[in-house]
Amino acid sequence: MRTCVFALVLAVASASMAAESPVWATQDLKAGIIGTDTSHVPAFTQQFQKHPEWRIKVVAAFKGGSPDLPTSADRVEGFAKTIQEKYGVEIVDSIEELLKKVDVVLLESVDGRPHLAQATPVLKAGKRLFIDKPLAASLEDARKIVQLSKETGTPFFSCSSYRFHPDIPRLRDNPGVGKVTKVQGSSPFNILAFHPDLYFYGIHGVEALYAVMGRGCVSVSRKVENGADITTGQWKDGRIGVYYGPAKGEKVPAIRIWGTEGTTETKGSGGYDGAVQAIAEFFHTGRPPIDPMETLEIFEFMTAAQHSKERGGASVPLAELRK
Repeated sequence: MRTCVFALVLAVASASMAAESPVWATQDLKAGIIGTDTSHVPAFTQQFQKHPEWRIKVVAAFKGGSPDLPTSADRVEGFAKTIQEKYGVEIVDSIEELLKKVDVVLLESVDGRPHLAQATPVLKAGKRLFIDKPLAASLEDARKIVQLSKETGTPFFSCSSYRFHPDIPRLRDNPGVGKVTKVQGSSPFNILAFHPDLYFYGIHGVEALYAVMGRGCVSVSRKVENGADITTGQWKDGRIGVYYGPAKGEKVPAIRIWGTEGTTETKGSGGYDGAVQAIAEFFHTGRPPIDPMETLEIFEFMTAAQHSKERGGASVPLAELRK
């Protein structure tokens, strides 16, 4: 009996501790969603509901959707219905109506093409904004979003969930392989119409790569070898950074690191937990966990990879894209 009572006390105490709000969760916030055409919509809504201590609730959503993109058009209604019926999210008819009901916004549209147009009223309204991958469907639009954020004084950030893999801090700060010479980020390779090749799923591996390497890439080349899509970047400090899109059926870690004293890599999958918690903290503090300049370099890296493909694998300097 004592054992059962003690176990019950521990369970209650643990639940109480789990429900305690972090220091950055300073007020209740109402969140809105733009674009219900990705599985991230119910997944992220569920995460916020699972963590009431973050003091954020998704209350409204605008469907959006791209009729000319099956990946969007075939899913927008289903995910809207899920969050409406399962989580009580109100579906509204416009972004303008959404902005009247919420404090912060998640831009989830799976298609990067409308992101600039969808982000513009949010940033102008001063609502802190998370933009899911890809930030945009072109480097030009990505730059315009960053500039608009500066002009309006409204912070935003954009990322892949891969950036918040639990092994990333160790691999970035102390991988234990001596002097790091090469880092490889990997993710499934899946092209989305109307986007450069790496923007859709390649961005996961590129984001993980940059989470470890940081900024500083100077040139990029790309090739296909044994069914794998390989983009190689040269960093100004001499390190090599690689995006590796595995061949069909090949299993590779999200990050692998080579150094003068050995190799190391990530273990297991990261999931959404770290990313959604980072979003929650950003919504409260207004401090983006990723420098927008790093996000822009990621898009320069992926754009240069596209140019390299079009030029038969030739090396493309990132400086060329900055003229």
